[in-house]
Amino acid sequence: MVLPKIESIDRQNFSPLYQQIKDNILTRIRENEWHSGQQIPSENELVEILGVSRMTVHRALRELTQEGVLQRVHGRGTYVAERRRHASLITLQDIADEVRSANRRYTMDVLSLTVVRLSTKIARQMQLAKDTEVYRLRAVHSQDNVPIQFEDRYVNPALCPEFLSVDFTRTTATRYLMDLFEPDEIEHIVRARIPSCREAESLCIEPDEPCLCLSRRTWKNDQVVTHVSLIYPGSRYELAARYNTDQFLSKPAE
Repeated sequence: MVLPKIESIDRQNFSPLYQQIKDNILTRIRENEWHSGQQIPSENELVEILGVSRMTVHRALRELTQEGVLQRVHGRGTYVAERRRHASLITLQDIADEVRSANRRYTMDVLSLTVVRLSTKIARQMQLAKDTEVYRLRAVHSQDNVPIQFEDRYVNPALCPEFLSVDFTRTTATRYLMDLFEPDEIEHIVRARIPSCREAESLCIEPDEPCLCLSRRTWKNDQVVTHVSLIYPGSRYELAARYNTDQFLSKPAE
């Protein structure tokens, strides 16, 4: 990889060294020398280039990350942050379509696709008896090789008997189910939570990074078709909704 250039710091400057590094990076971004999604030099490389301590570089990168200027992907490096992607709270959208509509590269990694017996908690969500066998899909969705969504989905085999045979290298579960059914009802519940160890590892984030969890259920003919938890790193995604208020505002009785 050819690393972007970064100027040396001025030790005669009264500004703290970490602030000079921050200002240097901000200038590169503002002048469009460093672009959204572009990887910047690592801490080790910046220490060597600038001749400062690791603690100084770490503080500069940490503060820029907290300010939303940079994005640190665990195990991969530091990137110029992109504008956070939106997930809709109202409509049912395929994340592959969202990513591709922004002219970005979409990929999906299937972690597991199995038959499982329902726990009491998930059985309640699926409106089925405990220990009923259902299909479970776990997958990671990425934009330009950066993970942005962890999917943990349960599917009712009585309604989707061919689900295990679907080639999810060619389509997403959302797209497959949308083509198969037009849901009668959709439920969305959003919570903030810390990821599990597997989720954090799959999303390449620190174990303590806050995430958004969108839980979705869809019904057809009064039966739950699927229950899915979609986990988004808080630093890479936001959930939003825009709608015509006439559909939702209550009106006084006449």
